[in-house]
Amino acid sequence: MLASDADRDTAAGRLNAALAEGRLTADEYDQRLSTAYAARTWQRLDQLTADLPAPPAAATGQAAPAMFAGMDVCLLCALLVVCPPAGIAWLCFSWHRSRTDPDRRLAGTGGPALLGGR
Repeated sequence: MLASDADRDTAAGRLNAALAEGRLTADEYDQRLSTAYAARTWQRLDQLTADLPAPPAAATGQAAPAMFAGMDVCLLCALLVVCPPAGIAWLCFSWHRSRTDPDRRLAGTGGPALLGGR
């Protein structure tokens, strides 16, 4: 599959991090960086970064457990459109629960039970 500019930028970011950590020499970094920006496929980008450690979850775009981790965003949008006060109340309740109940936040359950939370 063809690589996008964002894919090339992500690979370049991993190479930058590897250089900063001392995993690559300056020459190797320059060679890999120029190859990354010339790469046309994901496979080629993967080859350039295959020997580097995986990036942390935050860098890969995976959501860390937080306010929206267990919240049903579709329900929130519907409530905000149909009845804004109920939507705001549900949002505040979910935010409060995610801050005070880490087990519920990490389990991925969301929303008040009265409003059909999972």
